[in-house]
Amino acid sequence: MGAQTAMLHIRVEETIKDDATEALAAMGLSVSDAVRLFLRRVVIDQAFPLELKVPNAETLAAMEESRALMAARRSARFATPEALFDALQKNG
Repeated sequence: MGAQTAMLHIRVEETIKDDATEALAAMGLSVSDAVRLFLRRVVIDQAFPLELKVPNAETLAAMEESRALMAARRSARFATPEALFDALQKNG
């Protein structure tokens, strides 16, 4: 007889879910598998399985720069393929 299971619902940004699903699939895991592994490590170790730190000023600056770059990339949409290629040639 199998173990009883419970449903777990979480909310994450759609892009995070999609990117994680793709990365995990490359490892042969589903998102559900990864969550089960994470929770099992919490139970076994009685600790959070990742190292959490308060970032220093340099790391915070890098994180803000990364966020700004990602936001700029998301807002950089091209009306036509030609506009994309023109931008690539200009910046390449």
